[in-house]
Amino acid sequence: MKIVCIGRNYADHISELNNERPDQPVIFSKPDTAVLRNNAPFYHPEFSSDIHHEVELVVKVCKEGKHIQEKFAQRYYDQVAVGIDFTARDVQSKLKEKGLPWDLAKGFNGSAPISEFIDLSEFNNIQDVNFSLEVNGEIRQKGNSEMMIWKIDEIISFISKYITLRKGDLIFTGTPAGVGKVNIGDRLTAYIEDKKLLDFEVK
Repeated sequence: MKIVCIGRNYADHISELNNERPDQPVIFSKPDTAVLRNNAPFYHPEFSSDIHHEVELVVKVCKEGKHIQEKFAQRYYDQVAVGIDFTARDVQSKLKEKGLPWDLAKGFNGSAPISEFIDLSEFNNIQDVNFSLEVNGEIRQKGNSEMMIWKIDEIISFISKYITLRKGDLIFTGTPAGVGKVNIGDRLTAYIEDKKLLDFEVK
């Protein structure tokens, strides 16, 4: 299983970080050791003093494919979850200043909490799904998949031109505006529509 992530896929998030809007999807990855399941606590790493939450929809690949045409992309994923792309923003800023990859800022242990998955059959349209994140009971991020710059089918097609997708692979599809710092003692709860799917503590 591999984790492929899409950066800068919501215009308001691009603006809040003063990033340039890319002309194609920004791709990065996380190792499988980043995954946190079953609402396990997130342990704040000592190497960063500025860990940010980024709530995202996560789709699960259901069969192998490469060079997938966009019109056939829906055949290659069948479930969706909500996840957090934890980012060591201070580490990332230093790496970006030097033109270096983001791996250390994005792929550290526990940086990808993921909820249980829901079958796509439960949704009328995967590109019209609300999701949100609360920190200590206060809404921090709200998004709808309709707001994506690159839709899920486009993402599947684009990734598969370069990287073969296999059953069980996970794709983080980007975060809306509202990212911010988490602190030890915070409780994070994340939702798809009105269903609470993540509920864990920062330790």
